[in-house]
Amino acid sequence: MHTLDILDQSKSSSSSCGTAGTPAGGHCGSATPINYQRRLPKWLKRPLPSGQMQFTSQVIEDLRLETVCESAKCPNRTECWSHKTATFMILGNVCTRPCGFCSVPKGKTETVQADEPERVAEATKRLGLKHVVITCVTRDDLPDGGAEHFYNTILAVREKTGAAVEVLTSDFRGNRRAISRVIEARPDVFNHNIETVPRLYTRVRRNSDYQRSLNLLKQVKDENPSIATKSGMMVGLGETFDEVLDVCSDLRAHGVEMFTIGQYLQPTAEHLPVDRFVPPEEFDMYADQCRKLGFSLVASGPFVRSSYHAGEMAAVLGKE
Repeated sequence: MHTLDILDQSKSSSSSCGTAGTPAGGHCGSATPINYQRRLPKWLKRPLPSGQMQFTSQVIEDLRLETVCESAKCPNRTECWSHKTATFMILGNVCTRPCGFCSVPKGKTETVQADEPERVAEATKRLGLKHVVITCVTRDDLPDGGAEHFYNTILAVREKTGAAVEVLTSDFRGNRRAISRVIEARPDVFNHNIETVPRLYTRVRRNSDYQRSLNLLKQVKDENPSIATKSGMMVGLGETFDEVLDVCSDLRAHGVEMFTIGQYLQPTAEHLPVDRFVPPEEFDMYADQCRKLGFSLVASGPFVRSSYHAGEMAAVLGKE
């Protein structure tokens, strides 16, 4: 297993960006560290990064795009945008699933915008991205869950920029044909987050299914072994150490190569409370165990998110 210094946050008071996550499978509940119930431990306090966010913000505004950075209140947004990178969220800004950890709005969904793939491609070009991450809200209201829109966006980005593409998708309700459609676009990395341990699914990830997520990741590898598969989860929601290791074992058994694990942080007082703040030493232990399980690359630390330094992770595996 490769371990990158930039991915080892347990020994650093600062971090760089990644997706805080989405209802599509990213840990969006790990949002801005607001203390609703208790004082934050010292390892979750850090200085604000310096840098200019205006350019990234202007590109996103001009092209009328959504980012999970904003919608999911990612704690790494300032640093990422200062470095002219962002994670694009397609298919609107309203999710169809009531996950207990996620700050993305729920309710009546928005009409899918046919020109959105081109706008994402244009933003990728303006920002000069070599590796772009595309995620989504979960759209259970669409027959294919938005798979065709993913397909079109991947192709548009690749045609306009040649950038490597990482997708972070929903589970498409287990629709194998829809999953295959995204696979046909040949993303360089296919990410779908497992989020938490099976015992907590009914509370944390309502209307989702643990085995269904594992099956999706296996399908990607079965249909195109050249696509790197990736998943991630949050800790601090009431899981045990052994339960996390069981999830890691399941992911490896289903062919997953890349893994991210970070601290859940309550986005608002209405969301699930933090059960505990996991100490940095425990994240190191998870990384060690993942190495033994055979993951190609792992990012484990309090501020790690599902697209944390995604380009650097992909580059190690030769996917950029």
